[in-house]
Amino acid sequence: MTTQATPEPTATAPAPTSVSPTARHLWTRGRGIALACVLLLAGAAVLAVLRSDARHGALDPRSADPYGSRALSELLADHGVTTRVVTTLAEARAATGPDTTLLVTAPDLLTDRQQALLHTTIDASAGRTLLVAPGSHSVHTLAPGVTAALAASRTSTLAPRCALPAARTAGTADTGGIRYTTTLRDADECYPSNRLATLLRIPAASGTGDTVVLGAPDILHNNRLDQHGNASLALQLLGTRPHLAWYLPSPADTSAAPEQDAKNFFDLIPSGWIWGTLQLFVAAALAAFWRARRLGPLVPERLPVAIRASETVEGRARLYRKADARDRAATALRSATRTRLAPLLGVPAAQAHTPEALLPALDTHLQDDRQTAPHTLLFGPPPADDTALTALAEQLDALEREVRRP
Repeated sequence: MTTQATPEPTATAPAPTSVSPTARHLWTRGRGIALACVLLLAGAAVLAVLRSDARHGALDPRSADPYGSRALSELLADHGVTTRVVTTLAEARAATGPDTTLLVTAPDLLTDRQQALLHTTIDASAGRTLLVAPGSHSVHTLAPGVTAALAASRTSTLAPRCALPAARTAGTADTGGIRYTTTLRDADECYPSNRLATLLRIPAASGTGDTVVLGAPDILHNNRLDQHGNASLALQLLGTRPHLAWYLPSPADTSAAPEQDAKNFFDLIPSGWIWGTLQLFVAAALAAFWRARRLGPLVPERLPVAIRASETVEGRARLYRKADARDRAATALRSATRTRLAPLLGVPAAQAHTPEALLPALDTHLQDDRQTAPHTLLFGPPPADDTALTALAEQLDALEREVRRP
């Protein structure tokens, strides 16, 4: 009697499984998150572009954009006023003088040190200084005796209601914005909103210069210059002297802070971004906890009702199919078949899953003309697709029937 040798399994490339998914499977599972990230980035980019276009070149006398001030600069040039743009505190201080008007477009961008130096220069210049919408951060230093108060409701167009000649000549103008109160008795309080002035003129102590506090920059914008008395008021406030120093504060100015007050990278990040990042981190942690697999071993529980075996098989099969877990499904089929074949072949249950003990006993019950070797059926690689998995189940069932045949 000759014993048929057990054929060696043919080496094949491992099929994709749930443990080692392919790039296609990864893309299928992660395309929703990737699409959401792309939409979020695209929305952020569009919002940034829209916001940047809305205020491009704001209060710049060289800009022809709606919020620029090129139209006013040209009108001043027609009246013999030369405009010089300065971007550093040193240039602004050097440009001041009795025949010069200093326009500060963003006083709140100046540091405390810059405000103190600029105020000293303003007191000694004997010229005019116009502060555009200074808030509480800067108005106390640049215009002592003046306090800023936010308006309850913004009314843009206001009547002068004061004795200042420039305001009475211009008439109504778009000065509504930040409102101001002052304790100085010789100050001209114009364009009141809810009894608080939106334009103040404060004479200098020497009597040859003055400081003008303007509550809103609207009268300087290109798109508002031709409305109401905006052009007249702007020309009279900025055209009293032959020279105009147009100060655009820049963050790149080296005088912004001394070396000991230098800020690190995290100090430059707005607090809103820090809290937003923290919220995103918490949301990501909650999403990971929600999607993560349950930790620890499974705990068996007694079911409150009896469930038919066919329903259990169908439910588990749907779970395997949803997860593309053909490897686990094939392992379960082969393990069950080996467990049922072992007592039929006289193999101990402990050795049912050992090829060296199960296959020799199985060869004595099978015919020699089989298309698929028993080793491949019972211990082979996982099927490559659903069709191969179905064929494997049918072949395992046929193998078990053949062994049970008398």
